[in-house]
Amino acid sequence: MSALLKIEGLSKVYDDDSAELAVIDNLNMTVEQGEFLCILGPSGCGKTTLLRCIAGFERCTGRILVNGEQITGPGTDRIMVFQDFNQLFPWLTVEKNIQFGLKRQGIRDREQLARITADVLKKVRMHGYGRHYPYQLSGGMKQRVAIARALALKPSIILMDEPFAALDAITRNTLQQEVLAISREENCTFIFITHNIQEGIVLGTRLMLMEPGGRIAIDIRNPIARPVSPSSPGYGALWDRLYAALYDTQRGNPV
Repeated sequence: MSALLKIEGLSKVYDDDSAELAVIDNLNMTVEQGEFLCILGPSGCGKTTLLRCIAGFERCTGRILVNGEQITGPGTDRIMVFQDFNQLFPWLTVEKNIQFGLKRQGIRDREQLARITADVLKKVRMHGYGRHYPYQLSGGMKQRVAIARALALKPSIILMDEPFAALDAITRNTLQQEVLAISREENCTFIFITHNIQEGIVLGTRLMLMEPGGRIAIDIRNPIARPVSPSSPGYGALWDRLYAALYDTQRGNPV
């Protein structure tokens, strides 16, 4: 079976008048259909840049292929959910935010738009909020709408850049469980950035740790069966391994 996502020799260099900074250097990886890949790593190691390259937002060298086709820019087969609560269009209602991308895809039938909107809002437990504006929603509700907007487009890959980092613990745990349910029901492929080791272990079927320079230090299958909790067998050992490796990368030591 061929990989859903294949990255070959990916490099990204930022430069200014004084110096060049290689954020990602010759990275190679694949992601299979239905995987939930959680990426950890210290700030500045290239996690967000990697997601932005996959989304088509950054110019880079190397090749990124989705379903065997090389990407050349943004596309609705790869949708990104950001950390910022203000990623929705503030002048549009919830339902219009969701329908914006659908209309860009050429869907104009009102009944079809309404049906898709109602379906994805139900999946993220936001049924009945379609005519609200973003300013009327909490941070967690805005993130639910952002996820619904992504689901509506039926992308091959959903890219999530620390989407729950700014939420309170209870809302964060709730949204984690909801995203897990969506990943099972929709057979979605997720690439999810987090600084929270527990979140990575709870969500990920696969765990990756990046180190400065955009290199992959650890890439393993999550051995713990879902649902995962701190009392799950093997949880403590896995947490300790990831924590020790993350600590080493923050000090600049190779893992």
